[in-house]
Amino acid sequence: MLNPIAILIIGVALLIAMIIVLRLNAFIALITTAIIVSLLSPGDFAEKVGRVGQAFGLVAANIAIVIALAAVIGKCLMDSGAADQIVRSFLKVLGEKRAPTALMLSGFVLSIPVFFDTVFYLLVPLARSLWRRTRKNYVLYVTAIVAGAAITHTLVPPTPGPLFMASELNIDVGLMMILGLLIGLPTAALGVLVCKLINRRMDLPMRPYAGQAEPEPVDEDQLPPFWISFAPIILPVILISMNTVTKALGAGKPMAQIAAVLGNRDMALLLSAALAMFVLVHYRKLSFKELAKRTETALMSGGIIILITAAGGAFGAMLRQAGIKDWLEPLLGDQGQSVGTVMLLMAFAVAVVMKFAQGSGTVSMITTVSMFVGMEVSSEMLGCNLVYLAMAIGSGSLVGDWMNNSGFWIFARMSVLTETETLKSWTILTAMLGLIGLGFTLVLANLMPMVEQAVAAQ
Repeated sequence: MLNPIAILIIGVALLIAMIIVLRLNAFIALITTAIIVSLLSPGDFAEKVGRVGQAFGLVAANIAIVIALAAVIGKCLMDSGAADQIVRSFLKVLGEKRAPTALMLSGFVLSIPVFFDTVFYLLVPLARSLWRRTRKNYVLYVTAIVAGAAITHTLVPPTPGPLFMASELNIDVGLMMILGLLIGLPTAALGVLVCKLINRRMDLPMRPYAGQAEPEPVDEDQLPPFWISFAPIILPVILISMNTVTKALGAGKPMAQIAAVLGNRDMALLLSAALAMFVLVHYRKLSFKELAKRTETALMSGGIIILITAAGGAFGAMLRQAGIKDWLEPLLGDQGQSVGTVMLLMAFAVAVVMKFAQGSGTVSMITTVSMFVGMEVSSEMLGCNLVYLAMAIGSGSLVGDWMNNSGFWIFARMSVLTETETLKSWTILTAMLGLIGLGFTLVLANLMPMVEQAVAAQ
Protein backbone atom coordinates (compact mmCIF):
# COMPACT_ATOMS: atom_id res chain seq x y z
CA MET A 1 0.00 0.00 0.00
CA LEU A 2 1.32 3.42 -0.96
CA ASN A 3 2.30 6.01 1.66
CA PRO A 4 -0.54 8.60 2.10
CA ILE A 5 1.78 11.48 1.20
CA ALA A 6 2.83 9.65 -1.97
CA ILE A 7 -0.87 9.38 -2.89
CA LEU A 8 -1.30 13.11 -2.22
CA ILE A 9 1.68 14.00 -4.42
CA ILE A 10 0.48 11.71 -7.22
CA GLY A 11 -3.02 13.20 -7.03
CA VAL A 12 -1.91 16.83 -7.14
CA ALA A 13 0.65 16.17 -9.89
CA LEU A 14 -1.97 14.41 -12.03
CA LEU A 15 -4.46 17.21 -11.47
CA ILE A 16 -2.01 19.93 -12.53
CA ALA A 17 -0.87 17.88 -15.54
CA MET A 18 -4.43 17.33 -16.74
CA ILE A 19 -5.30 21.02 -16.49
CA ILE A 20 -2.04 22.51 -17.81
CA VAL A 21 -0.71 19.90 -20.26
CA LEU A 22 -3.88 18.20 -21.49
CA ARG A 23 -6.03 21.36 -21.16
CA LEU A 24 -8.90 19.34 -19.70
CA ASN A 25 -11.89 21.02 -18.11
CA ALA A 26 -11.42 21.40 -14.33
CA PHE A 27 -14.42 19.14 -13.59
CA ILE A 28 -13.04 16.29 -15.72
CA ALA A 29 -9.58 16.71 -14.18
CA LEU A 30 -10.86 16.79 -10.59
CA ILE A 31 -13.24 13.82 -10.89
CA THR A 32 -10.62 11.72 -12.72
CA THR A 33 -8.02 12.52 -10.07
CA ALA A 34 -10.50 11.69 -7.31
CA ILE A 35 -11.10 8.24 -8.84
CA ILE A 36 -7.35 7.58 -9.21
CA VAL A 37 -6.68 8.66 -5.60
CA SER A 38 -9.52 6.44 -4.44
CA LEU A 39 -8.10 3.43 -6.33
CA LEU A 40 -4.71 3.99 -4.68
CA SER A 41 -6.22 4.33 -1.17
CA PRO A 42 -7.16 1.57 1.29
CA GLY A 43 -10.61 -0.02 1.20
CA ASP A 44 -12.73 -2.62 -0.57
CA PHE A 45 -11.66 -2.51 -4.23
CA ALA A 46 -15.23 -3.01 -5.49
CA GLU A 47 -16.38 0.15 -3.66
CA LYS A 48 -13.50 2.47 -4.60
CA VAL A 49 -15.22 4.10 -7.60
CA GLY A 50 -18.65 4.15 -5.99
CA ARG A 51 -17.44 6.14 -2.98
CA VAL A 52 -16.29 8.93 -5.29
CA GLY A 53 -19.86 9.36 -6.53
CA GLN A 54 -21.19 9.30 -2.99
CA ALA A 55 -18.76 12.01 -1.91
CA PHE A 56 -19.65 14.06 -4.99
CA GLY A 57 -23.34 13.85 -4.10
CA LEU A 58 -22.79 14.91 -0.49
CA VAL A 59 -20.86 18.03 -1.52
CA ALA A 60 -23.38 18.91 -4.24
CA ALA A 61 -26.17 18.64 -1.65
CA ASN A 62 -24.37 21.26 0.46
CA ILE A 63 -23.54 23.83 -2.19
CA ALA A 64 -25.71 23.37 -5.29
CA ILE A 65 -28.80 25.34 -4.19
CA VAL A 66 -26.80 28.31 -2.94
CA ILE A 67 -24.60 28.57 -6.04
CA ALA A 68 -27.59 28.24 -8.38
CA LEU A 69 -29.57 30.93 -6.54
CA ALA A 70 -26.54 33.23 -6.37
CA ALA A 71 -26.20 32.93 -10.16
CA VAL A 72 -29.86 33.94 -10.56
CA ILE A 73 -29.45 36.92 -8.21
CA GLY A 74 -26.39 38.12 -10.10
CA LYS A 75 -28.11 37.84 -13.49
CA CYS A 76 -31.18 39.72 -12.26
CA LEU A 77 -29.09 42.50 -10.70
CA MET A 78 -27.26 43.03 -13.97
CA ASP A 79 -30.27 42.85 -16.29
CA SER A 80 -32.55 45.02 -14.15
CA GLY A 81 -30.02 47.84 -13.86
CA ALA A 82 -29.84 47.38 -10.07
CA ALA A 83 -26.08 46.78 -10.22
CA ASP A 84 -25.64 49.94 -12.30
CA GLN A 85 -27.69 51.90 -9.75
CA ILE A 86 -25.51 50.70 -6.85
CA VAL A 87 -22.37 51.92 -8.61
CA ARG A 88 -23.85 55.30 -9.50
CA SER A 89 -25.08 55.76 -5.93
CA PHE A 90 -21.61 55.15 -4.52
CA LEU A 91 -20.16 57.64 -6.99
CA LYS A 92 -22.76 60.27 -6.04
CA VAL A 93 -22.19 59.90 -2.31
CA LEU A 94 -18.38 59.85 -2.43
CA GLY A 95 -17.91 62.33 -5.27
CA GLU A 96 -15.49 62.38 -8.19
CA LYS A 97 -12.44 62.99 -5.99
CA ARG A 98 -13.12 59.70 -4.21
CA ALA A 99 -14.04 57.87 -7.38
CA PRO A 100 -11.41 55.11 -6.81
CA THR A 101 -12.98 54.36 -3.42
CA ALA A 102 -16.45 54.35 -5.00
CA LEU A 103 -15.30 51.92 -7.70
CA MET A 104 -13.62 49.72 -5.08
CA LEU A 105 -16.76 49.64 -2.90
CA SER A 106 -18.94 48.94 -5.93
CA GLY A 107 -16.75 45.99 -6.90
CA PHE A 108 -16.59 44.83 -3.27
CA VAL A 109 -20.39 44.77 -2.89
CA LEU A 110 -21.33 43.46 -6.32
CA SER A 111 -18.77 40.62 -6.32
CA ILE A 112 -20.58 38.94 -3.40
CA PRO A 113 -23.48 37.65 -5.56
CA VAL A 114 -22.07 38.34 -9.04
CA PHE A 115 -19.09 36.58 -10.67
CA PHE A 116 -15.92 38.68 -10.94
CA ASP A 117 -15.76 38.89 -14.73
CA THR A 118 -19.34 40.19 -14.90
CA VAL A 119 -18.64 42.83 -12.26
CA PHE A 120 -15.59 44.00 -14.18
CA TYR A 121 -17.55 44.19 -17.45
CA LEU A 122 -20.10 46.39 -15.66
CA LEU A 123 -17.65 48.76 -14.00
CA VAL A 124 -15.02 49.29 -16.71
CA PRO A 125 -17.25 51.65 -18.76
CA LEU A 126 -17.60 53.83 -15.66
CA ALA A 127 -13.82 53.91 -15.20
CA ARG A 128 -13.44 54.92 -18.84
CA SER A 129 -16.12 57.60 -18.48
CA LEU A 130 -14.32 59.01 -15.43
CA TRP A 131 -11.06 59.26 -17.40
CA ARG A 132 -12.81 61.15 -20.20
CA ARG A 133 -13.94 63.73 -17.63
CA THR A 134 -10.72 63.98 -15.61
CA ARG A 135 -8.06 63.01 -18.21
CA LYS A 136 -6.01 61.35 -15.46
CA ASN A 137 -5.75 58.26 -13.20
CA TYR A 138 -7.00 55.70 -15.72
CA VAL A 139 -4.91 52.85 -14.27
CA LEU A 140 -6.05 53.85 -10.79
CA TYR A 141 -9.71 53.59 -11.79
CA VAL A 142 -9.50 50.15 -13.41
CA THR A 143 -7.29 48.65 -10.68
CA ALA A 144 -9.56 50.03 -7.94
CA ILE A 145 -12.34 47.85 -9.37
CA VAL A 146 -10.09 44.80 -8.97
CA ALA A 147 -9.16 45.77 -5.38
CA GLY A 148 -12.79 45.49 -4.33
CA ALA A 149 -14.14 42.75 -6.56
CA ALA A 150 -11.26 40.28 -6.24
CA ILE A 151 -11.27 40.19 -2.44
CA THR A 152 -14.96 39.35 -1.90
CA HIS A 153 -14.74 36.86 -4.76
CA THR A 154 -12.19 34.91 -2.71
CA LEU A 155 -13.35 35.46 0.89
CA VAL A 156 -17.13 35.96 1.10
CA PRO A 157 -19.88 33.37 0.38
CA PRO A 158 -21.99 32.72 -1.66
CA THR A 159 -19.15 33.08 -4.17
CA PRO A 160 -18.37 29.41 -5.06
CA GLY A 161 -14.81 29.19 -3.65
CA PRO A 162 -15.55 30.58 -0.17
CA LEU A 163 -18.87 28.70 -0.03
CA PHE A 164 -17.12 25.42 -0.83
CA MET A 165 -14.46 26.05 1.83
CA ALA A 166 -17.14 26.77 4.44
CA SER A 167 -18.97 23.57 3.49
CA GLU A 168 -15.88 21.35 3.51
CA LEU A 169 -14.48 22.75 6.77
CA ASN A 170 -17.91 22.72 8.47
CA ILE A 171 -17.76 26.47 9.07
CA ASP A 172 -20.97 28.38 9.78
CA VAL A 173 -21.72 30.37 6.61
CA GLY A 174 -22.67 33.43 8.65
CA LEU A 175 -19.30 33.34 10.42
CA MET A 176 -17.57 32.93 7.05
CA MET A 177 -19.42 35.98 5.74
CA ILE A 178 -18.63 38.10 8.80
CA LEU A 179 -14.91 37.20 8.86
CA GLY A 180 -14.67 37.54 5.08
CA LEU A 181 -16.09 41.05 5.26
CA LEU A 182 -14.03 41.91 8.35
CA ILE A 183 -10.78 40.90 6.62
CA GLY A 184 -11.84 41.83 3.11
CA LEU A 185 -12.86 45.45 3.64
CA PRO A 186 -9.58 46.73 5.17
CA THR A 187 -7.66 44.60 2.66
CA ALA A 188 -9.53 46.27 -0.21
CA ALA A 189 -9.02 49.71 1.36
CA LEU A 190 -5.26 49.16 1.56
CA GLY A 191 -5.50 47.75 -1.96
CA VAL A 192 -6.63 51.19 -3.18
CA LEU A 193 -3.37 52.61 -1.80
CA VAL A 194 -1.50 49.97 -3.78
CA CYS A 195 -3.51 51.04 -6.83
CA LYS A 196 -2.36 54.63 -6.33
CA LEU A 197 1.28 53.53 -6.21
CA ILE A 198 0.83 51.49 -9.39
CA ASN A 199 -0.88 54.46 -11.05
CA ARG A 200 2.10 56.71 -10.26
CA ARG A 201 4.46 54.27 -11.98
CA MET A 202 2.06 53.66 -14.88
CA ASP A 203 0.45 56.99 -15.78
CA LEU A 204 -1.20 55.71 -18.95
CA PRO A 205 -3.99 57.29 -21.00
CA MET A 206 -7.16 55.44 -21.84
CA ARG A 207 -6.95 53.71 -25.22
CA PRO A 208 -9.95 53.21 -27.52
CA TYR A 209 -11.36 49.78 -28.28
CA ALA A 210 -10.29 48.61 -31.72
CA GLY A 211 -13.22 48.99 -34.09
CA GLN A 212 -15.78 49.20 -31.27
CA ALA A 213 -17.96 52.04 -30.07
CA GLU A 214 -18.07 52.95 -26.40
CA PRO A 215 -21.30 51.70 -24.76
CA GLU A 216 -23.87 54.40 -24.06
CA PRO A 217 -24.86 54.77 -20.36
CA VAL A 218 -28.47 54.08 -19.37
CA ASP A 219 -30.53 57.10 -18.27
CA GLU A 220 -30.94 57.49 -14.50
CA ASP A 221 -34.75 57.38 -14.65
CA GLN A 222 -34.61 53.92 -16.23
CA LEU A 223 -32.87 52.39 -13.21
CA PRO A 224 -34.54 51.03 -10.04
CA PRO A 225 -33.98 53.09 -6.84
CA PHE A 226 -30.97 52.32 -4.67
CA TRP A 227 -32.84 50.77 -1.74
CA ILE A 228 -34.50 48.09 -3.86
CA SER A 229 -31.32 47.59 -5.93
CA PHE A 230 -29.20 46.93 -2.84
CA ALA A 231 -31.79 44.79 -1.02
CA PRO A 232 -31.05 41.45 -2.81
CA ILE A 233 -27.39 41.77 -1.78
CA ILE A 234 -27.81 42.83 1.84
CA LEU A 235 -30.86 40.64 2.65
CA PRO A 236 -29.05 37.25 2.74
CA VAL A 237 -26.10 38.79 4.61
CA ILE A 238 -28.48 40.09 7.31
CA LEU A 239 -30.54 36.91 7.58
CA ILE A 240 -27.59 34.50 7.67
CA SER A 241 -25.64 36.71 10.09
CA MET A 242 -28.75 37.03 12.29
CA ASN A 243 -28.91 33.24 12.57
CA THR A 244 -25.22 33.10 13.50
CA VAL A 245 -25.56 35.83 16.15
CA THR A 246 -28.73 34.26 17.58
CA LYS A 247 -26.91 30.95 18.02
CA ALA A 248 -23.93 32.65 19.66
CA LEU A 249 -26.13 34.58 22.12
CA GLY A 250 -28.26 31.56 23.00
CA ALA A 251 -31.59 33.28 22.27
CA GLY A 252 -34.91 31.77 23.37
CA LYS A 253 -36.40 28.86 21.44
CA PRO A 254 -39.07 30.76 19.39
CA MET A 255 -36.58 33.41 18.28
CA ALA A 256 -33.91 30.79 17.58
CA GLN A 257 -36.32 28.76 15.45
CA ILE A 258 -37.41 31.77 13.37
CA ALA A 259 -33.78 32.83 12.88
CA ALA A 260 -32.81 29.25 11.93
CA VAL A 261 -35.48 29.13 9.21
CA LEU A 262 -34.99 32.61 7.76
CA GLY A 263 -31.22 32.50 8.28
CA ASN A 264 -30.77 29.13 6.63
CA ARG A 265 -28.50 29.89 3.70
CA ASP A 266 -30.82 28.20 1.17
CA MET A 267 -33.87 30.11 2.43
CA ALA A 268 -31.99 33.42 2.64
CA LEU A 269 -30.73 33.08 -0.95
CA LEU A 270 -34.18 31.97 -2.17
CA LEU A 271 -35.81 35.08 -0.67
CA SER A 272 -33.09 37.23 -2.18
CA ALA A 273 -33.52 35.58 -5.60
CA ALA A 274 -37.29 36.16 -5.45
CA LEU A 275 -36.70 39.84 -4.68
CA ALA A 276 -34.12 40.19 -7.46
CA MET A 277 -36.51 38.57 -9.96
CA PHE A 278 -39.30 40.91 -8.86
CA VAL A 279 -37.04 43.92 -9.47
CA LEU A 280 -36.15 42.62 -12.93
CA VAL A 281 -39.77 41.97 -13.93
CA HIS A 282 -41.10 45.21 -12.46
CA TYR A 283 -38.49 47.63 -13.79
CA ARG A 284 -37.87 46.00 -17.18
CA LYS A 285 -41.54 45.09 -17.76
CA LEU A 286 -40.71 41.48 -18.61
CA SER A 287 -43.17 38.67 -19.11
CA PHE A 288 -42.79 35.55 -16.98
CA LYS A 289 -41.68 33.71 -20.13
CA GLU A 290 -38.82 36.20 -20.63
CA LEU A 291 -37.94 35.93 -16.93
CA ALA A 292 -37.75 32.13 -17.28
CA LYS A 293 -35.31 32.44 -20.19
CA ARG A 294 -32.97 34.76 -18.27
CA THR A 295 -33.16 32.56 -15.19
CA GLU A 296 -32.28 29.52 -17.29
CA THR A 297 -29.23 31.35 -18.67
CA ALA A 298 -28.08 32.10 -15.13
CA LEU A 299 -28.58 28.52 -13.99
CA MET A 300 -26.55 27.21 -16.93
CA SER A 301 -23.60 29.39 -15.89
CA GLY A 302 -23.94 28.20 -12.30
CA GLY A 303 -24.14 24.54 -13.31
CA ILE A 304 -20.49 24.21 -14.33
CA ILE A 305 -19.42 25.85 -11.04
CA ILE A 306 -21.49 23.30 -9.10
CA LEU A 307 -19.88 20.42 -11.01
CA ILE A 308 -16.35 21.73 -10.38
CA THR A 309 -16.89 22.38 -6.67
CA ALA A 310 -18.56 19.02 -6.06
CA ALA A 311 -15.75 17.23 -7.93
CA GLY A 312 -13.26 19.08 -5.73
CA GLY A 313 -15.12 17.83 -2.67
CA ALA A 314 -14.91 14.27 -3.96
CA PHE A 315 -11.15 14.73 -4.44
CA GLY A 316 -10.78 15.88 -0.82
CA ALA A 317 -12.89 12.99 0.46
CA MET A 318 -10.67 10.49 -1.36
CA LEU A 319 -7.57 12.09 0.19
CA ARG A 320 -9.16 11.40 3.57
CA GLN A 321 -9.58 7.78 2.52
CA ALA A 322 -5.83 7.70 1.82
CA GLY A 323 -5.21 8.16 5.57
CA ILE A 324 -3.19 11.39 5.49
CA LYS A 325 -4.42 12.38 8.97
CA ASP A 326 -2.91 9.26 10.57
CA TRP A 327 0.43 10.07 8.94
CA LEU A 328 0.31 13.76 9.88
CA GLU A 329 -0.75 13.67 13.54
CA PRO A 330 2.48 12.15 14.97
CA LEU A 331 4.52 14.81 13.15
CA LEU A 332 2.55 17.72 14.60
CA GLY A 333 2.01 16.50 18.13
CA ASP A 334 0.60 19.03 20.63
CA GLN A 335 2.58 22.16 19.83
CA GLY A 336 -0.17 24.79 20.11
CA GLN A 337 -0.55 28.05 18.24
CA SER A 338 2.93 27.96 16.66
CA VAL A 339 1.97 24.90 14.63
CA GLY A 340 -1.33 26.62 13.75
CA THR A 341 0.49 29.64 12.35
CA VAL A 342 2.81 27.39 10.35
CA MET A 343 -0.18 25.52 8.94
CA LEU A 344 -1.93 28.77 7.97
CA LEU A 345 1.23 29.85 6.16
CA MET A 346 1.50 26.42 4.53
CA ALA A 347 -2.14 26.61 3.36
CA PHE A 348 -1.47 30.06 1.91
CA ALA A 349 1.65 28.78 0.12
CA VAL A 350 -0.12 25.73 -1.32
CA ALA A 351 -2.93 27.94 -2.64
CA VAL A 352 -0.34 30.23 -4.25
CA VAL A 353 1.36 27.29 -5.98
CA MET A 354 -1.98 25.91 -7.20
CA LYS A 355 -3.02 29.32 -8.50
CA PHE A 356 0.27 29.91 -10.30
CA ALA A 357 0.22 26.41 -11.77
CA GLN A 358 -3.29 26.28 -13.24
CA GLY A 359 -4.65 29.85 -13.17
CA SER A 360 -8.09 29.58 -11.58
CA GLY A 361 -8.54 31.03 -8.10
CA THR A 362 -11.65 28.92 -7.51
CA VAL A 363 -9.85 25.70 -8.48
CA SER A 364 -6.93 26.76 -6.27
CA MET A 365 -9.28 27.14 -3.29
CA ILE A 366 -11.10 23.89 -4.03
CA THR A 367 -7.91 21.87 -4.43
CA THR A 368 -6.08 23.38 -1.45
CA VAL A 369 -8.93 23.08 1.02
CA SER A 370 -9.56 19.53 -0.21
CA MET A 371 -5.96 18.65 0.67
CA PHE A 372 -6.30 20.08 4.19
CA VAL A 373 -9.69 18.45 4.70
CA GLY A 374 -8.00 15.21 3.63
CA MET A 375 -5.49 15.78 6.43
CA GLU A 376 -8.48 16.29 8.79
CA VAL A 377 -7.01 19.50 10.15
CA SER A 378 -8.98 20.59 13.23
CA SER A 379 -9.35 23.82 15.18
CA GLU A 380 -7.43 22.23 18.06
CA MET A 381 -4.57 21.45 15.70
CA LEU A 382 -4.56 25.06 14.42
CA GLY A 383 -5.14 26.72 17.76
CA CYS A 384 -7.83 28.85 16.10
CA ASN A 385 -11.15 28.52 14.30
CA LEU A 386 -11.04 26.79 10.91
CA VAL A 387 -12.48 29.94 9.34
CA TYR A 388 -8.94 31.36 9.46
CA LEU A 389 -7.69 28.42 7.42
CA ALA A 390 -10.29 29.32 4.79
CA MET A 391 -9.19 32.98 4.90
CA ALA A 392 -5.52 31.99 4.44
CA ILE A 393 -6.38 29.76 1.48
CA GLY A 394 -8.58 32.43 -0.09
CA SER A 395 -5.81 35.00 0.29
CA GLY A 396 -3.29 32.62 -1.28
CA SER A 397 -5.57 32.07 -4.27
CA LEU A 398 -5.06 35.74 -5.20
CA VAL A 399 -1.29 35.44 -5.54
CA GLY A 400 0.45 34.12 -8.64
CA ASP A 401 -2.04 35.64 -11.07
CA TRP A 402 -0.58 35.69 -14.57
CA MET A 403 -1.30 34.74 -18.19
CA ASN A 404 -2.92 31.38 -17.47
CA ASN A 405 -5.77 33.09 -15.59
CA SER A 406 -8.90 34.20 -17.48
CA GLY A 407 -9.18 37.27 -15.24
CA PHE A 408 -5.76 38.42 -16.46
CA TRP A 409 -7.04 38.55 -20.05
CA ILE A 410 -10.40 40.06 -19.13
CA PHE A 411 -8.57 42.88 -17.32
CA ALA A 412 -6.09 43.33 -20.17
CA ARG A 413 -8.64 43.36 -22.99
CA MET A 414 -11.34 45.42 -21.25
CA SER A 415 -8.79 47.95 -19.97
CA VAL A 416 -6.89 47.91 -23.31
CA LEU A 417 -3.52 47.25 -21.66
CA THR A 418 -0.61 45.22 -23.02
CA GLU A 419 0.46 41.95 -21.43
CA THR A 420 3.48 43.66 -19.82
CA GLU A 421 1.31 46.47 -18.44
CA THR A 422 -1.14 43.91 -17.07
CA LEU A 423 1.67 42.04 -15.31
CA LYS A 424 2.82 45.32 -13.76
CA SER A 425 -0.69 46.25 -12.58
CA TRP A 426 -3.10 43.31 -12.23
CA THR A 427 -0.52 40.71 -11.15
CA ILE A 428 1.18 42.98 -8.61
CA LEU A 429 -2.14 44.21 -7.18
CA THR A 430 -3.65 40.76 -6.71
CA ALA A 431 -0.43 39.51 -5.09
CA MET A 432 -0.47 42.46 -2.65
CA LEU A 433 -4.14 41.85 -1.86
CA GLY A 434 -3.33 38.23 -1.03
CA LEU A 435 -0.42 39.18 1.24
CA ILE A 436 -2.43 41.89 3.01
CA GLY A 437 -5.33 39.46 3.48
CA LEU A 438 -2.94 36.90 4.97
CA GLY A 439 -1.58 39.54 7.35
CA PHE A 440 -5.05 40.40 8.67
CA THR A 441 -5.85 36.68 8.93
CA LEU A 442 -2.80 35.95 11.09
CA VAL A 443 -3.48 38.97 13.33
CA LEU A 444 -7.12 38.04 13.94
CA ALA A 445 -6.28 34.35 14.40
CA ASN A 446 -4.08 35.37 17.33
CA LEU A 447 -6.33 38.12 18.74
CA MET A 448 -9.62 36.16 18.62
CA PRO A 449 -8.93 32.49 17.83
CA MET A 450 -12.56 31.39 18.56
CA VAL A 451 -11.53 27.79 19.23
CA GLU A 452 -14.53 27.23 21.54
CA GLN A 453 -17.01 28.18 18.82
CA ALA A 454 -15.30 25.81 16.39
CA VAL A 455 -15.49 22.91 18.84
CA ALA A 456 -19.17 23.64 19.55
CA ALA A 457 -19.96 23.68 15.82
CA GLN A 458 -18.27 20.34 15.33
